[in-house]
Amino acid sequence: MVRLLSEKYPEARILAIDADPAVGLAAGLGVEAESTLDDIRRRIVASVEQGEPREAVELLGEARFQIFDTMVEQEGFSFLAIGRPESAGCYCKVNAYLKEVISLLAKDFDYVVIDGEAGIEQINRRVMEQVTHLALVTDPSRKGVQVAKTIRGVADGLVMYRQCGAIVNRVAEPSVLELIDLAPIQLLASIPTDQEHAANEVRGLSVFELSGDAPLLNGVRKALEHWEIL
Repeated sequence: MVRLLSEKYPEARILAIDADPAVGLAAGLGVEAESTLDDIRRRIVASVEQGEPREAVELLGEARFQIFDTMVEQEGFSFLAIGRPESAGCYCKVNAYLKEVISLLAKDFDYVVIDGEAGIEQINRRVMEQVTHLALVTDPSRKGVQVAKTIRGVADGLVMYRQCGAIVNRVAEPSVLELIDLAPIQLLASIPTDQEHAANEVRGLSVFELSGDAPLLNGVRKALEHWEIL
């Protein structure tokens, strides 16, 4: 999605947020983040634990600028990593503030693409409260489809979104799609097994090094066109 948006709208400001601790988006985009949002959060938490409330307040006030410094600037887009899951202890006010900072940052960009971690837990990530389009990605398995439906159900109560749809990935045989019941989720596109992408991943190449007609890109392009984003 990030590649297609940057190619279609070269003048647009695009922010890619990796909300998955496994940093899959970073690898896919060929980005190395030296610092994350969680690094900022932990500095604030450490300040609170050490009894330095004034320093903590100052850190919170500067959080927006620190996040800009944390961003990795690439040709066509900016990248921000959320970092590790929550550590032990409750710092709800701090985390809530940082979530608001992310919301403010989003206003500085034309497109924000968020990669959440797989499973139900990703709905509860700090940046997932409000999105315009919620894309659920699943493989053709019964388990994967059921998880997608469950996420949709949870999202209906926790996430504000305008449109929701599913992308079925790694489809070895197109006829299998006839056996999949995604209702009430709308099918946006299916992506066949992409040998070029698989080989590129082994070599550590990013999605920007895929050929323009790669099955992966064609499938995602169809999904974005379905939503009239491209």
